[in-house]
This record gives sequence, C-alpha cells and structure tokens, in this order.
Amino acid sequence: MVFSSEVFLFSFLPAVILIYYLLGDKFKNAFLLTASLFFYAWGEPVNVILMLLSIVLNYAFGMLIGRFSENRGKAKAVLAVSCVFNIGMLGVFKYAGFLVTNINLLGLGLPVPEIALPIGISFYTFQAMSYVIDVYKGQAQVQKNPFRLGLYVSMFPQLIAGPIVRYSDVAAEIGCRTHSLDEFYEGAKRFMIGFAKKVVIADRVSLVADNAFNANGTGQVLSMNMAWIGILAYTVQIYFDFSGYSDMAIGLGKIFGFHFNENFDYPYISSGVNEFWRRWHISLGGWFRDYVYFPLGGSRVSKPRAYLNLVIVFFLTGLWHGASWNFIVWGLWYVFFMIIERLLGKNYGRIPRFLRHLYTLLVIIVGWVFFRAETLTDAFRYIGGMFSFRIDRSPVVCVTKEGAVMMVIGLILCVPLYRLIDKNTKNQRWVTDIIAVLSFVCGILYMVSSDFSPFLYFRF
Repeated sequence: MVFSSEVFLFSFLPAVILIYYLLGDKFKNAFLLTASLFFYAWGEPVNVILMLLSIVLNYAFGMLIGRFSENRGKAKAVLAVSCVFNIGMLGVFKYAGFLVTNINLLGLGLPVPEIALPIGISFYTFQAMSYVIDVYKGQAQVQKNPFRLGLYVSMFPQLIAGPIVRYSDVAAEIGCRTHSLDEFYEGAKRFMIGFAKKVVIADRVSLVADNAFNANGTGQVLSMNMAWIGILAYTVQIYFDFSGYSDMAIGLGKIFGFHFNENFDYPYISSGVNEFWRRWHISLGGWFRDYVYFPLGGSRVSKPRAYLNLVIVFFLTGLWHGASWNFIVWGLWYVFFMIIERLLGKNYGRIPRFLRHLYTLLVIIVGWVFFRAETLTDAFRYIGGMFSFRIDRSPVVCVTKEGAVMMVIGLILCVPLYRLIDKNTKNQRWVTDIIAVLSFVCGILYMVSSDFSPFLYFRF
C-alpha cells in the first residue's frame, strides 16, 4: 500500500484516523500498531514476519543490555550480537546476490541466490539498530513494553521510506502524547503538499527521465540537449518524489501526535557538496554520522584518517541505497569533492557563491546519472552524451508540454519561496492553505487517471 493510491487515501487513512480519535488514549498505541502491521502486510504478507522477528529480537537485545548495565563487557557482547543480526539480515536479503555475483568474477561459478527485497527493510533495520545502540550508550531508556517498541519500528507513516526516526526523538510521545486541532491541521496540510509534490510534479516529469535513460540503456548515445533534459527531469523527480514522501510522513505523524524531524532542507540551493549532504536525506546522514563516522574518530583524528573515515561512510552510504556498483560509485563520487572542499579550507569560501553553487549543482546532477543508470557502462555512456556537444533537433526523448511545465515549476520550487510569502503577505496562512488544497485536488485528479507509480525509495 502506498500513500499515493486510492485504497490508502480513500479507505485506509480515513478509517484509521476515525477509529484512532474515537478510541481512548490507552488504546491508541495498540490500534496504531495493529494498523501499521496491516499496512505493511497489505503488500508484504510474508515479510511482515521478518519485521516482527526484528522487533522481538531487538527488544530482547535492549532488555539484555539494560540488565547488564553494570557489566560493560557483557553489554558490549550483546551489542555486537545485535549488530551482527541486523547487518546480517540486511546482508542476506539485500546483498547476497550482489556478493555472490562479484565472487563469481573469480570463476567460481556459485549459484546466485534470488531473494526478494522486503520493502522498507533498510529503514526499519536502521531504526532498530539505533534503539539498541542508544540504549548501550545510555542515550535512551530501555523500553520494557514490547508493543511500544513494535510501534516505534513499524509506525506506518515512515515505515516504508523514512525519514529514519531515532527512538530517543519519539520515546516520550510513544508513552504519552497530546493532540490538538492545530496540529491536525498542520499535519493534514503537510500531507497534502507532499502528496502534490509526488503525484503532480515527480510523476509528471518521470516520463521524460525514463525515456532518456531507457534510450541510453539500449546502447544509444544521447545528444547533449536530450541527455541534459533527461537528467534535469530526474533531478527534479527524485527530489520531489522523496521529499514528497517525507512531507507526507511528517504530516501523518503530526495527525497522530508525533513530531518527526525534517528530512530535507532545500538541498539544491547548496553552495558546496558538504552543505548538500547536510540538507539532503538528513536522517540518513545523521545516522551514519552518529553511528559510523563519530565511532571511527570523526574529524578528531589526523587529516588522512578523517578523510578515510569519510570514504568509509560514503562507501556505506552508497551501498545502503542498493546492491550495485553504481550506488557505490555514487557515494564515492560525493566524497571525492567533499575532501577537495575540506582541503581548500577557507579558500573555498572565497570563491564567489554563484560559482560555488553552479559547481555544486554540476556535481549533484552528474552524480544522479550513476544513481539512476542500471549499470556503470550505462552511466558513463549517458555522461558521454551530456558532454558530447552534439545537438539533435529530432528528440528521442518525449518531452510533452505538461512534462516541460512541471519541470519548470519543479525547478522553481527547489528554492524556498515560502520565505518570500512570509515576508510579503500578511495572510500567509491562507495563501499556503489555498495552494495546498488546490495542489492536493490536482494530485487526486492525476492519481485516479494514472497508472500505479510507487515511490523511488521503495527499492531501498
């Protein structure tokens, strides 16, 4: 079940909201847990067992660490076992085929396992790991109620594609939270905006991006203009697709009394690659920073070691997105420029902001080629087309008027225009209300007349 589907929007969500608010406070968590499990089981009836296993074992790990709080050796051993289990589960379901395929390059001829990837496993596994690690570090209390931990791991608003929520950020609200009409209103508006970003903009420009990359995948070298049109379309698509999902998740969280942290902060206005990663997929970047980069020593070590730590983090960041060398190269592509920026130090800041912004956009856009292409060969062929300086007046990419308009609107909305509304409009709330409602209605019209279109990050 996806947020941008009729069954979710017209059946599941209204029923869940209605029943949730009719129930007394002591029954709300139990109902929300049940609804979340049903939500996941709708599309993953077998893999819900895997998620339940993750909940039960990580609950046990947390309890054991709490019991051994006075014995750091035993607590550390439990933590190690929990990490082996969680990473091992990801390894089996997400990376087994990739690993065997690469081992077979040595000529071993091992059978490649074909294991279906459970939706959202990367997200809920990282959440479960953060709970156990935070309990070990003393940054979170042991959750003695397994159903509350189950609700944290399986909460349907952010279960499938994030944002990755820390247990410490919602622990108090799982135990006791308040509801108000204002919060419900803000949550509903945020959901409507996210829905429109996904259905009205991302889905409309996806055709342009798909046609370009599909043509490239057949071995055709695209002309420069068509290659740039295709990758600009994908640049808009992935941002509005993923940030739209995050907006919907944050909005739904508010409706049910939870406050999730922001996951995007207008990343395309960045004037450096380091800044981009402080604005893009903030919850994932924060997770790797706190649980990988800092434990490795962060920047408190020698510069060469700090740069190695960055390489490790972004190798893992790329690998987290998928079992493919494309994703690994995508992660390492960013870390190369991040290290250059750090080596330049204050000199980088002396470069005119306009030039820094153009450079950052170029790095991001070329990086998306590796992210979107099926193979490294396809990626390099596509990049070759981008810089071929060959103009084709017979486009191979179907750029409809609708797609072109939505691309332009998307590029404009990558800038925080709402800040201008705040400054220049006294009735800012009414302006955003009208925009949200009209965009939502437009999104519904598109949804009922379009084919099924899952979120891009479902694949991770």
